[in-house]
Amino acid sequence: MTAVFTPGSLVSARNRDWVVLSGSTDDFLIVRPLGGGDDEIAAILTGIEPVEQAAFAPPRPDDAGNSARAGLLRTALRIGFRATAGPFRSMAGLAVEPRPYQLVPLLMALRQETVRLLIADDVGIGKTIEASLIAAELLAQGSATGLTVLCSPALAEQWQDELRDKFRIDAELVLPSTVKRLQKNLIGDDQSIFHYYKHTVVSTDFIKAPHRMKEFITSCRDLVIVDEAHTCVADGTSTGGRTQRYNLVRELAKKREQHLLLVTATPHSGKEEGFRNLIGLLDPDLAGLDFDDVKDRERLARHMVQRRRGDIKGYLNEDTRFPSARETREERYYLSDDYRKLFRQVLAYARETVRDDSDGQLRQRVRYWSILALMRALASSPKAASATLRTRAKGMESETPEEADRIGRSTVLDTDDDEAAESIDVVPGADDLDESDQSERARLLRFAKAADALAGMRDAKLAKIGDVVEGLLADGFDPIVFCRFIDTAEYVAAHLRERLGPTATVGCVTGTLPPSEREGRIDELRGVEGRHVLVATDCLSEGVNLQDAFQAVVHYDLAWNPTRHEQREGRVDRFGQPADRVRAVTILGADNLIDEIVMRVLIRKHEEIRRSLGVSVPVPNFSNQLVEALMEELLTSNTETWEQLPLDGFSATDLHAEWESSAERERRSRTKFAQAGIKPDEVARELAEIRSSLGTQGEIEEFVRESLDALGSSLVDTDFGFTAVTATIPAGLRDALPAGQPQPLPFHRDLPVPRRHAHLDRTDAGVAAIARYVLDSALDPKTSGPRPACRCGVMRTNAVERRTTLLLARFRMHLTLPGRDGERPLVAEEARALAFRGRQDDLDWLPPEEVEALLSAEPSGNFAPDLARDDLQRLLVPGADGRSKLMAQLRPALDAEADALAVRLRDSHRRVREATRQSGVSKVQVAANKPADLLGVYVYLPAVHR
Repeated sequence: MTAVFTPGSLVSARNRDWVVLSGSTDDFLIVRPLGGGDDEIAAILTGIEPVEQAAFAPPRPDDAGNSARAGLLRTALRIGFRATAGPFRSMAGLAVEPRPYQLVPLLMALRQETVRLLIADDVGIGKTIEASLIAAELLAQGSATGLTVLCSPALAEQWQDELRDKFRIDAELVLPSTVKRLQKNLIGDDQSIFHYYKHTVVSTDFIKAPHRMKEFITSCRDLVIVDEAHTCVADGTSTGGRTQRYNLVRELAKKREQHLLLVTATPHSGKEEGFRNLIGLLDPDLAGLDFDDVKDRERLARHMVQRRRGDIKGYLNEDTRFPSARETREERYYLSDDYRKLFRQVLAYARETVRDDSDGQLRQRVRYWSILALMRALASSPKAASATLRTRAKGMESETPEEADRIGRSTVLDTDDDEAAESIDVVPGADDLDESDQSERARLLRFAKAADALAGMRDAKLAKIGDVVEGLLADGFDPIVFCRFIDTAEYVAAHLRERLGPTATVGCVTGTLPPSEREGRIDELRGVEGRHVLVATDCLSEGVNLQDAFQAVVHYDLAWNPTRHEQREGRVDRFGQPADRVRAVTILGADNLIDEIVMRVLIRKHEEIRRSLGVSVPVPNFSNQLVEALMEELLTSNTETWEQLPLDGFSATDLHAEWESSAERERRSRTKFAQAGIKPDEVARELAEIRSSLGTQGEIEEFVRESLDALGSSLVDTDFGFTAVTATIPAGLRDALPAGQPQPLPFHRDLPVPRRHAHLDRTDAGVAAIARYVLDSALDPKTSGPRPACRCGVMRTNAVERRTTLLLARFRMHLTLPGRDGERPLVAEEARALAFRGRQDDLDWLPPEEVEALLSAEPSGNFAPDLARDDLQRLLVPGADGRSKLMAQLRPALDAEADALAVRLRDSHRRVREATRQSGVSKVQVAANKPADLLGVYVYLPAVHR
């Protein structure tokens, strides 16, 4: 290959300048646009397309402008960069700035040749960002070739949006509804979608089936994130879907080169075997560790990070905002006379039915679960009770008493082992009666009709939710009302719409909607003006981010598992919640034995421990047995209060004692998984340098405002940022903006951002298009349209006492980084501002801190344009030898700066690798490609005082 086309050199093709990348040959060039990212890499066949060496021209004297236009060029250059040479390769492409504590899992991952990590931070800390940051960095470094996220179908689109919007990773959804479309692009019957598509988000329940699992394990890419990993672990009692999910991840983990990130807020559900199986997925040896042994805990800590809010709130002296308070309270209601009468009639019927063992044990267990489902539905709402009374019980599908118990528990109780997560809000049904038993069928039908008659005005619980929601709205809270059943949610939503009228918009989301439509309903509420209320079932209780639009949670129905209560409240009480306070209100039946048992045995104790410890402690693993025993005694005895229930073997007191013991163990082991070996301060300066080089949000907002104003747009300030009319800007920029954006275009300071709006970050497509236009129009002398930025200028300022010249230079760097498959050559770019005092024959270079101060210098007065051109003419116009005197003087200095920058970047890479204990520290090499590009020359003259 000719020397002009060596990696790092500039070439001109397709009316654009490119950087030649590693891997190019004489006849096949791999190139990236100057300042562009990896998503813009192209290939050029030199035998077909004309390619020439590109010589970057210095600024021209007639390209002079004021200080504001000079500043636009510098900012456009910083924003436009995608391939920076720093040690964190992914940072330049992120649309979100990670909090310092979110770097800890990244540093842990970088220590491992094959990444095996359990991210178990508390609810609302940002585990998705932490896992995605690791993925982005491994992909950027070349340590991973592609990504798959395994998650529930309800969360698939959210993962896709997060990866695309914040990390610029475009992933395909692999769901039952998308597979046929994805398969159309495959070549041949033996190609797999998991290998063909570089990044995918896959439904775990879709892929766990044995005939799909084998293909996935064989063909999937080398980086997999398992969301809600606790649902993919067997614990000795699991069957069905959970066991299939466990087999899937376990087989995946057997692949030695497979990067595996497990993500869950509940790594330890109270079952020791389940936790050991979970960490055993990372390394089989971890499953046998002694957690009381210091060395064993340290070994586990290399693979697991688990922190509470208090652990990270002030991490690295940067405050992370969470709501300062979660205000909780109970709102009690009393059954109306008619409702109480029906409740007692059904309870009497239940006790009568459950005691009947004449048809054998299987029939009796089926009746027990059917009746318990009926009682729970009756406590929820008349609509749910009526539907349950008219629905066949799932328990009838069982063949043994043990199977009837398993199905009953997963359907009626809110267990962590729920095998039917997507049907969690469906009414379980009542017992399937013998067709000949007309008297009992008629009795149930009378109950159903009585329940129907109670709907509305005779339902005290419904009246209570109206009062609670009105109070929350009046206090400035937009609430989410969680119900257990679809029928109840629709019933409550209809009532609130009628009661609230035009004062608030009411939406309803249940498991009847596919995940994409659920998100659409929520987006509709986000977009309405004024107050809004969301009524939902537990299909939204886990993994869905709702903190941007809601500040309160109402438990209309008690969950029979405190973890689910915590998950519900975690939808609003999490990082990114703009409100300082959030509320959680529990609706409680004061004379309802069902509610009283669950509330006193589980919910209140859970809240007491959470307040004391600052984190939720999973309920001990025999809690379901206790609740089941309490309910069974309720249905087989004639007691009127739960305290009188006779229990054999254990009691609520036993449960609470064990729970307190678990809490105390948790309190003592607060540092069990502390990452003592990670010293983020060792890389803090690297992160600070990256942040500085990429531009702050304030700089980006100022740049976008000034650029659009210079290009003819009209701007209007808003609470979230500003709006800009884009119909009047140049056609070239208008066409480069993402399609379908509203007019005027809203620019937001904070995430999340409504669809098709712009976010003021450097990787937003709209912001990047503006930066690209400003940069290209400044650097391309053939540009015919407006040019907001200029490449040179002269101004007077009080910031200098002698003539000072600021240079804006671009350096191209060759990086050699060690990787799993050997050394990886890369080409990256860096921009630097340099400055010197005096004239060409006596250069006094300024230290970096003085250069930074010079960048913010304000002009003290006007400088005549003709004088500015004359001054620049002497600096920039070539002499008889074709080179200007300035360039002749600067070339050695720029070459020396390029070499010095290469050394600094090499040392920075090595420091980060040493801090994270990565291998191959000495193999990191950085070399400068010379000559550097001189983009801008700006002369500062002392102010004239009269």
